[in-house]
Amino acid sequence: MWRGLRGIEAAAVSDVPSAQRKTLALPAILGPYQYQSATKALPKPTPANLRKFAETPVVRRAINYIKERVAGLDWQVRLKRDCPAADFPDAQVRMQALRYTLEEPNTSDSFRTLIEQMLEDALVGGAGVLEMELTGDENKPVDLWPVDAATIQIDPRWDGKPDSARYAQATGMAGTGAAISLRDDQLVYLRMNPRTHTPFGLGPLEVAFETVNSFLGAHRFAAKLASNSVVQYALWLNETTPSQQERLIRWWQDEIEGTGRVPLLSCENKPEVLKFGAGTDADLRLAWQEFLVVMIGNAFALPPLLLGLTKEVNRTTAAELADDAFRGAVMPVAKLVAEHITRDIFAKKLGWREFEFVFNELEAPDEVAEMQIQTELLKAGVLTVNEVRAMRGMAPLESAQVAG
Repeated sequence: MWRGLRGIEAAAVSDVPSAQRKTLALPAILGPYQYQSATKALPKPTPANLRKFAETPVVRRAINYIKERVAGLDWQVRLKRDCPAADFPDAQVRMQALRYTLEEPNTSDSFRTLIEQMLEDALVGGAGVLEMELTGDENKPVDLWPVDAATIQIDPRWDGKPDSARYAQATGMAGTGAAISLRDDQLVYLRMNPRTHTPFGLGPLEVAFETVNSFLGAHRFAAKLASNSVVQYALWLNETTPSQQERLIRWWQDEIEGTGRVPLLSCENKPEVLKFGAGTDADLRLAWQEFLVVMIGNAFALPPLLLGLTKEVNRTTAAELADDAFRGAVMPVAKLVAEHITRDIFAKKLGWREFEFVFNELEAPDEVAEMQIQTELLKAGVLTVNEVRAMRGMAPLESAQVAG
């Protein structure tokens, strides 16, 4: 949770009537912050530390697995199930405008790069943010830009109206002036693991923060031990004078070391061999590092297989683990993204509540299984041809084509 918390003066009030709630929102946070300075923030891992941890190999693998699969899913814009096409004659034109908006959200991003930046912040810091502004062009009604979620502050006293100030961006850069106030209908604010006692989300990397820190410490220790290895044994010669010890050292370095010869020692007492370490992989604490990798995977809802641990994995278990990872880690994030696009961009910003954004490959990532299910439903009369085409992201057929 890397966002600051501060008070923002409410902006213009909408004339739309709304019900008044009787319960208190976020009581655990509003209590301490009502009488304290608005510049104080909750103690949390800093954005710099979180982003530094996100660049380590194991964490990067977990983040990339989730965000690349979500951003690479096929998607479509369609009418909601309770909105018949006959009631919206211009639906196709507006759906095309929405698709154009998402495919080219701004002058430099595509849909994939936009969503990847949003998900990167969400998985690392618990929130992903997009700014949305009307363009006045009916062919591309909204422009979207990714925003650094670490710079967004939340007003806990927001009155619930979409045209009231709910957020502010404070970059901390000199010469930029005060924080930029933003209305609720200007930002898409996606929270991971939303909770009632705080307005902030909780990202998987924040959950694994201590585990990643322990893993990096163990990894550095193992790297130093392996790269700076020394001889694990020493000879202890009892009752030798300093001059004898010096002669023995010079003789060993000149005649024995690096030659492969068998050293012969002649002395009254047998030399004692001192052992410094086992000299095995146990010294590298590999089992402990593997356990930490499993814990990092748990935070991201990913099996250890996908983070590089392949012990005791065969074809059968690998396929099941990959399917569980898709359903447990990818599907929830993809559905969260789809819900925010539908609610915030389509409904809140444009007022087009009859449309929804959906990913086509969530319920059945196996294409053959999805096709078989749709075919059986079509034969049983549960679905029509156009409904199946809509599920697959295809345009509907004319009545004559369906009848033929």
